[in-house]
Amino acid sequence: MESGSIVEYIDRQKIMCAVVLEVKNRRLRLLTESNREVNLSANRVSHKCKTRLDVSMGRMKMVQTLKAIVGQRNALVDHIDIKELWEVLNTEQVWIDLGTMTSFCFPDNPNDNHESAVIRAFFQNRLYFRFHHDRFFPNTQEQVERKIAHEKEIARKNRIIQEGGDWLANVLIQEDPRIPENKLEIVALIKTFYLFGKESRYFDLAKAILARAGIDPDEEVFNALVKLKVFEDDENVDLHRFGISTDFQDEVNHCAAGIIASDPGSLLDTNGRKDLTMLSLMTIDGQSTLDFDDAISIEDTGDHYRLGIHIVDVGHFVKKGDCIDREALTRGSSIYMPDQKIPMLPSGLAEDLCSLKAGELRPAISLFVTIDRSYDITNYDIVPSLINVSKQLTYFDVNIIADENEDIIILRNIAEKFRQNRMAAGAVQITLPDINVWIGDDGEITVSKINRESPGRMLVSEIMIMANWLKAKFLAKHQLPAIFRAQTAPRERLYKGNKGTLFQNWMQRKLLSRFFLTPDPENHSGLGLNAYVTATSPIRKYFDLATQRQIRAVFGLETPYTVEEVDHIIQSLEEPMSYVAKIQYNRHRYWLLKYLEKHIGQKEEAIVLYKKRNNYQILLTEYLIECELPLSSGISLKPEDLIQVTIQHANARKEVVSVFMG
Repeated sequence: MESGSIVEYIDRQKIMCAVVLEVKNRRLRLLTESNREVNLSANRVSHKCKTRLDVSMGRMKMVQTLKAIVGQRNALVDHIDIKELWEVLNTEQVWIDLGTMTSFCFPDNPNDNHESAVIRAFFQNRLYFRFHHDRFFPNTQEQVERKIAHEKEIARKNRIIQEGGDWLANVLIQEDPRIPENKLEIVALIKTFYLFGKESRYFDLAKAILARAGIDPDEEVFNALVKLKVFEDDENVDLHRFGISTDFQDEVNHCAAGIIASDPGSLLDTNGRKDLTMLSLMTIDGQSTLDFDDAISIEDTGDHYRLGIHIVDVGHFVKKGDCIDREALTRGSSIYMPDQKIPMLPSGLAEDLCSLKAGELRPAISLFVTIDRSYDITNYDIVPSLINVSKQLTYFDVNIIADENEDIIILRNIAEKFRQNRMAAGAVQITLPDINVWIGDDGEITVSKINRESPGRMLVSEIMIMANWLKAKFLAKHQLPAIFRAQTAPRERLYKGNKGTLFQNWMQRKLLSRFFLTPDPENHSGLGLNAYVTATSPIRKYFDLATQRQIRAVFGLETPYTVEEVDHIIQSLEEPMSYVAKIQYNRHRYWLLKYLEKHIGQKEEAIVLYKKRNNYQILLTEYLIECELPLSSGISLKPEDLIQVTIQHANARKEVVSVFMG
């Protein structure tokens, strides 16, 4: 290669024409058609011409000559029909050199310009041939079809980006925007982008639409969807992310309606069930509860007490494998949130036929516990039963009469003794208040602390733990597999008994081992029990319904699950139950932060949990919310220090709250 040689090279997906000014150590100094001097490695040259220019003619003259040459070559490109060439050549799957391909395109004395035109044409159109500097390989029919489909898809996406972005930018400046039918796809893309981010298969496409519309993908997408009425201001986006339906399919509703409309007289059949309708039963629940699944009775026989724990027999109505059962397995649990409840079973069952409503006859699984005058358990028995609740009490009702009602006093004593026995066996008692968030009809948010150790809540909690323990023993005795809950010892114990401070209780919870599920009974360290199942909430939790069915099977009321079926239930519920936990936690936190949004500048008490690199992790004691406190110059804090902070910023949608010392 010499000075004056005309060469071509590829730069930024464009063929550039240039003249060589100087050659030095395989490096070329070039003057390009755009009047730029560049340094280039000789191996970057894609085409070299036999034609040379006289470099002494002057810079501007050389640039004009190069432009003229480029014009001639581009004009020749229009005479090349690549598709026609491919139709002739694609049957021979061999490389074709530049000279041969040029002679196919220009059979009459082709020159450098013709060669360059061939390179330019094949460089621009990669559909039919693979291109590599000075040779070409025909694509197969299948490859061409795939490339055509790919190009069509690219064109479609570009059209969506352009049209969608322009529409979105225009519609969002309107006061009351409407979504036309032909723009539903655009809105669906943006919604999916917001919900799933980079996990969305349409991430890049949606991001390009947002960029064209001038919408910040990190800050403005949710508000845009609210304006388009896709979301409400307080939309529970987790329900969309996890695919949680708030309604039941028609098939499930139809099946539930059929059960509700069936002969109510079938409940009166006492064959195989003990008639306990003469017993005085009470339910104890929260004020807003509608799905009553457990009731309690207490009898003083003189030398001992007879405690009855009665759980509605949901398995009597919901049959294993029917459409309601399949839907319940998919849901896993009812979901309770400050602003919404999503039941596991259709409301006609959950809040009516399967609910222990006062004055209504219901089938149940009843556990009777014999307790001596020292409040120790001496025996127990389980029977299928028919019951009729006489009193429906709230926790508040029980707290009012806790020190004067004889039955409640006995129940409290039983519960306290059972807890003492659990603690002696090594149970870890976590005593933290519940933070109740209530959304009024006017949208006003009320936050209050609920004492979980109040008489009503304590006695119900301990008696239900007792029931679940005894049912675990019952199933183990009958050698039936079940969904047993087990837990190994905590990594560390911070206090003894139930004497821990708020700080110690909060940190102790972090040190608990995760519980695990197994078809065989194992020790539950956290509860201080040698076996444990959950069977007291079959309306609300599928685990409890499945366990109740195993108890029913002991009495011949249905076929028991096998070990393999129990394992299948455990595995099937792993994902939906993780969704339930996340949704309930996130929604509770959302409304707490929403409440704090209106209390900026308010002073709050906090406990220092631990120090991090650039801040302290603290706990707002009034709301049991963790947040970060920036390190303040001159102030040194240590775990368990009680401090006062001021709410600086809160944003429920972004899940952030910031505070400062003060």
